[in-house]
Amino acid sequence: MTDLVLRPLADAFMQVGVYVAVLVALFGWLRWRYGDRVTDGLTHRPRLGPLVGALLGVSPGCGGAIVLMPLYARGKVSFGTVVAALAATMGDSSWVVLAWNPLFALKIHLLLFAVGLVTGYVVDALGIDPARLPRPERAAVPAGKSTAPADVPVPAGASGAALPVGASGPAALAAVGGPDLTGSRRLFGGLLPRVPAATAFWGLTTPAFLVSVPVVFQMVDPAALTDTLGGVDPYLALGVLGTLTAVGLFAAGRGRLADDNLETAHPRSMRETMRHSAHEASFVTVWVAVAYLGWQIVTTVTGFDGSQLALTGLVGVLVGAAIGLIPGCAVQIVFTGLYVSGGLPLPTLVANAISQDGDALIPLAAMRRHSAALATVITTIPAAAVGAALLVLL
Repeated sequence: MTDLVLRPLADAFMQVGVYVAVLVALFGWLRWRYGDRVTDGLTHRPRLGPLVGALLGVSPGCGGAIVLMPLYARGKVSFGTVVAALAATMGDSSWVVLAWNPLFALKIHLLLFAVGLVTGYVVDALGIDPARLPRPERAAVPAGKSTAPADVPVPAGASGAALPVGASGPAALAAVGGPDLTGSRRLFGGLLPRVPAATAFWGLTTPAFLVSVPVVFQMVDPAALTDTLGGVDPYLALGVLGTLTAVGLFAAGRGRLADDNLETAHPRSMRETMRHSAHEASFVTVWVAVAYLGWQIVTTVTGFDGSQLALTGLVGVLVGAAIGLIPGCAVQIVFTGLYVSGGLPLPTLVANAISQDGDALIPLAAMRRHSAALATVITTIPAAAVGAALLVLL
C-alpha cells in the first residue's frame, strides 16, 4: 500500500509540489511588481513584439502569455507576437521540469524561446493575421441597450458571464468561477475553520520544503531522519498530507487554474499573489500526482514500462504535437509527468512543449476565436519539425 499509493502521492508533493510552490510565488511576485512595464513598452516598439512575446511566453506558467491576449485583441501587438508567446510557452508543465531538473529545464526553455522567436517573426513577415480580415457587419443595437467598446474586450469566465466592472480579488475570482481560497470550510468541512486555505497551504509547504531539499538532493539519509523522529517518516507524512491539501484546494477551485483569466494574471496585491500561487501550485501538484500514481499502478499491476507505447520515433513526435492542441494545462502536465517518470522520449516531449499553448489560449479564444484556432494550428508546425529534427540529431 505504501509503495503503490502513498509513496507516489508523497513524491508528487515533495519532489515537485514544494518547488513549484516556491517558484510560482517568486514569479508571481515578479509579475505583480514588474509585469506591466514590459507590456507597456510593446506599443512603442512594435518590431520587438515577437521578441517580447517569446520572453513572456517562455516564463514559467501561463501568466506571461496571457497578458498579451487583450493587447492583441485591441490591435496593440501583432499576431506574430501572440504566436511567439504560444510557441515559447510550456504552460504549467514548465514547473514540473523545473522542479525535476533545473538544468534540463533551462535547456528546454532556451529551445522554446528560440522556436517561439523565429516562428513569431516568420508569421509577421508573411503578414498572417486573422484580425485583419474583413468582418461581417454587426446587427444594429436596439435602443436602450449598450455594448462594450470594440477595443476593450471583456473576458468571459467558465460560465460565460462577463467580469463585473471594477471587479477584482475574490469578487473577480467568483465571477469567473474561481475559488474564494479563504473559505477553508469548503476544503475540509470545517476541520480548519479559522485558518485561511492559502495560509494552511504555505504553513505546510514550508516544513515540507525544509525536509525535501536534504532528502531529494541526498544530503541526508531518510532512514536516519526517520529514526531521529522516533520512527515517523517526515518525507512520507508531509508529502501525503501536502498532496491531500493540494487536492482540497483543487476541489475548492473546481479544477480551475488560478491564472487562466485576465484578472488573475494581474494580481493587485501580494496577498492575492500568494493566494493565486497556492492555488496554481496545488493545480500542478494534483495532476503530477495523477501521473505518478497512475504510472505506478500500471507498472506494478501489468509490468508495463512505457516501451510498448507508440510514443517513440516520428509517430511519437506527431502524437506529442497533437496532444499539444488540447487547450489548458492539465493534460500537458500529465504528459510531462510521464516523461519525468521515464515513459516518454525527449523528441516527443519537445514536440508537445512547443505545440501546447497552456491556458493562454482560453482568453484569446474568448476574444478572437479565429485567431486562437489559427495560432494553435501554427504552433504544431514547428513542434513537429523540431521534434523530427531531434530524432535525427539524438
